[in-house]
Amino acid sequence: MRQIYRKILLMLFDILLVNAAFTVAILFIAQTGFLFRQGEFAKFAAVIAVASPISFYLFGLYNRIWEYASVGEIYAVIKAVTLSVLFLYVANNYFLKQYLPDGIYFLIWLLTLFLIAGSRFCWRAVSDFYSARKVRLRKKRVLIVGAGGAGALVARAIFNNATEIEPVGFIDDCASKQNMKLFGLPVLGKREDIPFLVEKYGAEEIILAIPSASSKTVRELVNISRHTSARLKITPSVFDFIDGKINLKQIRNVEVEDLLHREPVKVNLSEIAGYLTGRVVLVTGAGGSVGSELCRQVASFKPGLIILLGRGENSLYEADLSLGGLYPEVNRIIEIADVRDCGRVERIFSKYRPEVIYHAAAHKHVPLMENIPDEAFRNNIIGTLNVARAADRVGSQVFVLISTDKAVNPKSVMGATKRVAEMITQRINEKSNTKFASVRFGNVLGSRGSVVPLFKKQIAAGGPVKVTHPDMTRYFMTVPEAAQLVIQAGAIAKGGEIFLLDMGEPVKIVDLARDLIKLSGFRPEIDIPIVFTGIRPGEKLSEELYTVREQTRKTNHDRIMIVGTNESYLPTIDEIFFQRHPGDWRFDERQSLSLLQKLVPSLACTMEQH
Repeated sequence: MRQIYRKILLMLFDILLVNAAFTVAILFIAQTGFLFRQGEFAKFAAVIAVASPISFYLFGLYNRIWEYASVGEIYAVIKAVTLSVLFLYVANNYFLKQYLPDGIYFLIWLLTLFLIAGSRFCWRAVSDFYSARKVRLRKKRVLIVGAGGAGALVARAIFNNATEIEPVGFIDDCASKQNMKLFGLPVLGKREDIPFLVEKYGAEEIILAIPSASSKTVRELVNISRHTSARLKITPSVFDFIDGKINLKQIRNVEVEDLLHREPVKVNLSEIAGYLTGRVVLVTGAGGSVGSELCRQVASFKPGLIILLGRGENSLYEADLSLGGLYPEVNRIIEIADVRDCGRVERIFSKYRPEVIYHAAAHKHVPLMENIPDEAFRNNIIGTLNVARAADRVGSQVFVLISTDKAVNPKSVMGATKRVAEMITQRINEKSNTKFASVRFGNVLGSRGSVVPLFKKQIAAGGPVKVTHPDMTRYFMTVPEAAQLVIQAGAIAKGGEIFLLDMGEPVKIVDLARDLIKLSGFRPEIDIPIVFTGIRPGEKLSEELYTVREQTRKTNHDRIMIVGTNESYLPTIDEIFFQRHPGDWRFDERQSLSLLQKLVPSLACTMEQH
C-alpha cells in the first residue's frame, strides 16, 4: 500500500513538473510575439496529465530506487521524456490543433528533461546527504585533552587512519591557546569545561594526550570525566612518541596504575645492559606477575639464555609464549621445579651455571599463610636457602631476593618468613664470592592475587567492593616498576644490601577502591557500595619500609635507597640453617612457628598478644 501511495505522489509531482516546463516554454516563445490562446492551457494540461505518467510508467521511472541512480536511470528519463513530448505533439496536431512553433517542442523536451532528471538526482543528493550525516552521527566523537605535540599526533593519526572516530576539538588549560585551531580543530576550553563540552558535542571519549601528565592530573581528569557520559582514555608514555608517530591501538583506557599517588620511578637502564647482555639468567617464580615481567625486561638486554623456573606448568607456558612473541631471538628454556626440592635445584644450577639469579618464587598471601606456617616456612625460607646455596656453589655473579615491606617488624607468618630470607642471604653473602642482595617493596598493583583484580571482579558483579578497614593503607608500585627495581638492584649491588624503593605516601585501600569504581564508569557508594569486613589474620593497618633500628642511605638513584640494620641474629641463623642439610627439614606447624618466633621477635610478641 505504501508503494502505491508513493507512485501516485510521484505521478502528481511529475505532472506539475511537465506542466511547469510547458508553461515556461510558452512564456519564452511569447517573448518573440507569439500569442497563445489562454483557454487552451487547460486542454494541454489535461493531455500532459495523461501522457506524462503513462510515458514515465512505461520506462519504469516509478519502479526505480533513486537513492542509487546512475547512468542507466538517465537513459530511462531521456526515453520517457521523449515519449511524453511525442504524445503532446501528436495530441496537438490531431486533436487540439493549436498552432505551436516546431522549436517549442524541443524547448519543452529540454525543460522537462531538466526538471524530471533534476528532481530524481536532487532526491539522490538529499538521500546521500542524510546518509553521510547518519554515518557521521555513528562515528565516535572524541575530545582531545592537550593541544600540544602529542595532541597534534593523536589528531593526525585519527584523520589519517580512523573512520569510526571523529575529533571535535581540543581541551587545554593554556590561556593563549583558547579559541585557536590545530589541524583545523578548535581549542574549545579548559579542563573544567569538559562536562559542558561533552554534552554539547555528544563526545563519547576523552583522550588524554599529555604523555608527561602526572598521576595527580590523571586523577583530576578521572574525577571530572566521571560526571559525564564520556570514557577517559590515555596515550602512551613520551618514549612512544620519539619517532613522531602514534598507533591508535596504543590509546588505552586509564588504569589504576596511572593513578599512583606519586610519580613513577625511572631507573637507569643503561647500567643494566653490562651485567645482563650475553649472560645466563635464571628467574624463579617465572610464571608469576613479577617473575614473568622480569623475564620480559631481561630479554630486552639480549641475555645468552633465560631459564624460567617454577612449578606451575601452565603459568610457565604462558610466560614463555609471551616472551617468544616479544623476543623470538632470545634463547630461553623452561625448568619445572619446586625450590623446596634441594636436589632438583642443585641439578639445574649445575647444568646451566646461571650467572644472574632473580628469586621471585614465594608464598605471599598473608591470611592464608597464617593457617599453614609450615608451608610458608618451607617455601619462603628453605626455598630461598636452597637457591642461594646453589648460586654460591656454582659461583654465580649476582643473586637478588625479592622481599616485601611486610618483612619490617613482621606481625604475620608471611612477613616473618621474608625477613628470615633476607637474613639468610645477608649471612651467605659474608662467606661467598657471589653478590647477594634483597629488594624490599610494597604491594604490586595488578599482580596475581593482589587487591586490584579482586576489586575489578567485585565491581563487574555489581558490588559490593569489600575493604577490610577504612584506615588501612599500603605502599603500591606497578609490575614494571617492581621488575626494574629488581634488575637495577642487581646492577648496583656490592653484596649484602637491602634495597628499598621510595614509594611516596601510602595509599588508603578504600581510596584505591573508589578510584577503580570511577574508572569502571560508576559512582562509589551510589552505584557500587563499599563495605568494610574487618582486618584479617596477620594483617597490619599500615606497613613500614624500615624499622627505627634500620638506617637508610641513598644510592646514586634518587628513588632507590639502601637499608642498613644493626639487628644481628647470625648465630641463630647459623645454628638453624647452616649446620644441617636442607633435606633434613621435617617439622610441623608448631615447630615452624617456634623457629620463626625465635628468629623474629616482633612475631613472637604478636603471638603472645593473641
